[in-house]
Amino acid sequence: MTPLKARLQALYEGDTDQAHRFRYTLLAFDIATVAFVIVTSFLPLSPWIVALDVALGLGVLADFLGRLMISRAPAREFLRLSTWTDVVAIVSFLAPMFVQGVGFLRILRTLRLLRTYQLLERLRHDSPFFRLNEEAILAATNLVVFVFVMTGVVYVTQVGSNPAIGSPVDALYFTVTSLTTTGYGDITLPGTSGRLISVFVMICGVTLFFRLAQVVFRPYKVRFPCPTCGLQRHEPDAVHCKACGTTLNIPDEGAY
Repeated sequence: MTPLKARLQALYEGDTDQAHRFRYTLLAFDIATVAFVIVTSFLPLSPWIVALDVALGLGVLADFLGRLMISRAPAREFLRLSTWTDVVAIVSFLAPMFVQGVGFLRILRTLRLLRTYQLLERLRHDSPFFRLNEEAILAATNLVVFVFVMTGVVYVTQVGSNPAIGSPVDALYFTVTSLTTTGYGDITLPGTSGRLISVFVMICGVTLFFRLAQVVFRPYKVRFPCPTCGLQRHEPDAVHCKACGTTLNIPDEGAY
C-alpha cells in the first residue's frame, strides 16, 4: 500500500478524531454542493457561477478519485448507481471549461443529491440524534431527492418545446403540484411521454409523501434486532420480543 493510499484510507475509514473531522468536512462540502446545485438551477448562467462550477467540480473529482483509490475493488465501484451519479455531476460541473452552451447539463447536478444516502451512512455511526430519527430523516431525504431529480427530468424534457415550462421554477412547481395531487392545471405535459412522466411523478411522489407522514406521526419505536426471530422494531421500554417472547437487552441512555 502506498503512503498516499494508506493516508486516504485512514481518513475515509479510520476511527481517529482527525478521520471524523475529515468526514464531517466532506459532509459539509456535500451539503454546500447540493445547496449550490439547487440555488443556481434557478439562476441564469454567469461568470461567477461558472467559476464556482469549476471549483466544486474539482472538489467532487478529488473526492471521487480518493474513494476510488482506497476501494478494494475499484472496477466494482462502477456497478454502483452513486458512482455514475458522481461521474455525471463531475462532467456537468467541469463541462463549461471545455464546451459552451451546455447549460442543460446544470440540471443533471441534481443527481448529486443521490450521494446523500452515503452521507446518511456516516451520520448513522456518529450521531445519536440521527439514529433516533433515522426513518423520518430517510423518508424526508427520499422525498427531497425525488422532487429535485424529477424537476430536472421535467425541465430537460420540456424546456423549448413546452411554453409552460420556461425555467426550473416552472418544472419544480409542476412537480410539487403533481405529487401533492393538487393539480391546478395551469401547467401540463403534452404528449405520451409527458403523460407518462406525470403519472410517474404522481404515483411515486404520493407514495413518498405518505411514507414521510407515516414515520412522523406513528408511535415511536426503537430499532433492535431480536436475536431469535429477527423482529427489528420494538417499544422503547420492551423487555420481551412481542413476536417470540425472547428477552431483549435494548441499550438505552437511562432516565434523566
